[in-house]
Amino acid sequence: MVDPLPGPRRLDELQDAEAIHPAAALAGPRTRGPGGVRFAESRVAELLGEPTVLVDPHPGPAVVAAGIAAAATRLGCDRVVLLDVGGDVLAHGGEPGLSSPLADAVLLAAAGPLAAAGMPVLGAVFGAGCDGELTPDEVAQRLAEVRQAGGDLGSHPPPDLAVLREAVAAVPTEASAMALRCAEGERGQAAIRGGRRTVQLTQSGGLIAFFDPGAAIASAARLAAAVAACPSLAAADALLTARGIRTELAYEHERAAGAASPPA
Repeated sequence: MVDPLPGPRRLDELQDAEAIHPAAALAGPRTRGPGGVRFAESRVAELLGEPTVLVDPHPGPAVVAAGIAAAATRLGCDRVVLLDVGGDVLAHGGEPGLSSPLADAVLLAAAGPLAAAGMPVLGAVFGAGCDGELTPDEVAQRLAEVRQAGGDLGSHPPPDLAVLREAVAAVPTEASAMALRCAEGERGQAAIRGGRRTVQLTQSGGLIAFFDPGAAIASAARLAAAVAACPSLAAADALLTARGIRTELAYEHERAAGAASPPA
């Protein structure tokens, strides 16, 4: 909806970003992509008055992990939190609503190399079901699997709703906006994606569920486990596609090809 080009942007496509690693860069308010596209991270950098991190998933989980570690070191962070809005990061792969499994799987798979390198890392889900992919019940089932594997680290409300409100106002987003509505006490159904998907606003949608990434990868997060050894985003996409799992990269390429084709 924001970036018309298929796939994630590579670091060498960025303007006014500070590359700190082959897979990571620092974004400021003026950071742009091709055609002047402004990233969510650029808007958040402007809002917070400090740089934010852009991660390029093209090199695959191991290199992504090194990039995240470099960013954490550069920013003086002593812990990495890999947070997904919606909960589809814990998908098995066959859920009817699943539509964006690729980037989530690659980023969560980076948790293993991060931990092996000595960087403390947590997983988190905010806004269960709020992206219109997995339902709240499906997310609860996946979190239960992680709990059974010994990976439950507790659920908590967001620490500062005022900052989240400002971010939702500054960044074009639907999933995080739905999670904010859940946190503010709204319940019932809400339409997103131009009415193509419906979100159930629930109490769990307003919480952040923390978990141990290793336990998640060993249990519910089957897609992250599957792509952990992939040397690139393309290889991860090919692996998931071979398993019959449609990815957001395939959708974006198909949409771009359709837009470029003249009408019959």
